[in-house]
Amino acid sequence: MEEEHAAKAPLPDAFLQFLETNGLDPSIYTAIDSTPRYIRLKPGFESCIEEVEAEVKCKLEKLEWLPGFYSLPPHVQIAGSRAYREGKIYGIDAASGAAVMALNISPGDHVLDLCAAPGAKLCMILDLLGDSGSVAGVDVARHRLAACRTMLQKYMIGGRCRLFVADGTAFSVIPSGFCSDCKSCESGLEGRVDVFKEWTSRRPWKERKKANKSGTAQLVSRSQPPELIYYGQHSGVVGLTKGELYRTLSDNEIANHGYDKVLVDAECTHDGSVKHIQKFEDWGWGTLQRRVLDAERTDDLHTLQLNLLTNGFRLLKVGGSLVYSTCSLTIAQNEDVVEQFLKENETAELTEIDAASDWPCKGGRIPKTWRFDPLTSQTSGLFVAKFTKVVI
Repeated sequence: MEEEHAAKAPLPDAFLQFLETNGLDPSIYTAIDSTPRYIRLKPGFESCIEEVEAEVKCKLEKLEWLPGFYSLPPHVQIAGSRAYREGKIYGIDAASGAAVMALNISPGDHVLDLCAAPGAKLCMILDLLGDSGSVAGVDVARHRLAACRTMLQKYMIGGRCRLFVADGTAFSVIPSGFCSDCKSCESGLEGRVDVFKEWTSRRPWKERKKANKSGTAQLVSRSQPPELIYYGQHSGVVGLTKGELYRTLSDNEIANHGYDKVLVDAECTHDGSVKHIQKFEDWGWGTLQRRVLDAERTDDLHTLQLNLLTNGFRLLKVGGSLVYSTCSLTIAQNEDVVEQFLKENETAELTEIDAASDWPCKGGRIPKTWRFDPLTSQTSGLFVAKFTKVVI
């Protein structure tokens, strides 16, 4: 009889070689049946734990090292629970939660999530931010960012958020100013057509007809201007003109008026996600060759990741913090990117992550970087590094 946690099919030789090259243990990919699922409880609903446990018929284990997180057996489904439908809980891997916690978000921070889809980390950022500051969520895929918008509305946390469909390597919109008295501000908008009024999902009939006729690309190019698809009432957009929202600042001005915190959870080969890799058993290992093992794709991703990290850091104010993460466990997409970035950016300083002393993870090949994996951490795989912008 095969072991209980054995993979459904042997991993192909090419993938085993890929793992060996990166110093990875193939047994990571047999751990899916023993790796818990994780949920985050929306602040203010702590009294709902027993209700959730009764619905899903299992005990929720509180994570001592990650506030607000609970683990549950991997086979348990939460989508049908009332707590999930009512927006009291949402699924997010604990390693992803750690990347957000590494930002050390404080009240009043202006935060940029440069690769925001599918949205769980964006929701967590907004939960931590509370009733001050702002969050800008950016993603190159329109349909994925639209799903983020749906999440914000479901969990009723989008009041301080803006969502932009844009190429993260070229995005250049800085935080907006805030209006402390929205009612008086709105009253001053009457009759004006050049400013953003309260966001609505409704679009004029002529605009919808034009969009349907021309078709809308799901992925935008670097040359396309950012498209604002959602903004909350307290996100700093209401009352601005387009010129004010999209104003261009010099790097020196951004150093003073940029974001306090930036998260770059970059596009990658997703080889650290056990569930993702095991999907190739159904999709076919040839697909894995094309999406994960192909050297040209890996080189392209390395360039993309470096460009995302570089632009995210450009938009950071002096003294601010940036967290770079990927759900890849390869050296090329993590330590190699970090090393090249540090060589090219003299104002970037790799920073200790204070919370990491309590994390169930291993240090990366560069000091102050960290790696989660299913065997060590009981989570999906994730690489995390944190930078501070300093004055030279």
